Amino acid sequence: METVKPYNEIDKAIISLDNGGRFYNLLTKAEDGIISQAELGKLGGIFNDKQKMILFLELSISKLKENEKEIIISKLDENLKKDYLKYKPQNLLPSEVNEKGILSSNMVLTGVPELIDSKSDFNGFIIIPIMTGKVTTLTLIPMIDNYDVYELRDEKTSETFIIAHSKTSEKLPNEKIIIAGVLKELEKNEKGIKEKFLEAIYQIRN
Repeated sequence: METVKPYNEIDKAIISLDNGGRFYNLLTKAEDGIISQAELGKLGGIFNDKQKMILFLELSISKLKENEKEIIISKLDENLKKDYLKYKPQNLLPSEVNEKGILSSNMVLTGVPELIDSKSDFNGFIIIPIMTGKVTTLTLIPMIDNYDVYELRDEKTSETFIIAHSKTSEKLPNEKIIIAGVLKELEKNEKGIKEKFLEAIYQIRN
């Protein structure tokens, strides 16, 4: 999971975002007042994942004032504005996700993560594709085999929500942080219920 450092000043944000793109983006120009997908992708180290780009953008400008955020959004090119409207993340408390969270959408949560390190404490399953030659099969595996699983605690209610965090990333601190990712769901449990979880992509540490 990557750490995003939000901008505190709009001028620095604009200069960084309106960067001209990568060297092969011949149709984009730096500091022309328009922020394109190529430029946002360069800043975030992202190529074609529009949903991830918008999540990165939203976190990058999250510390700016509301009117400053509006200025940034107004500078997006028309295609990127459409992507922003489509993928703009939900900002919820962990206690609100099950009721208000929209599956497959970007989401930003704030809370205190606590690692679940035992399969006896968490037995949620996910489906992953496995390639065998030219054949792809879907296999059911415990999520805890593929991810570090955390409970993100809501400080207001003490309710928790499940976070799936890459095992190759640094362990999350047991302190209040902002975590952003995509809302997904586990396979049905023994009660026939599909629980939601957040596949973490970015974090902001206070």
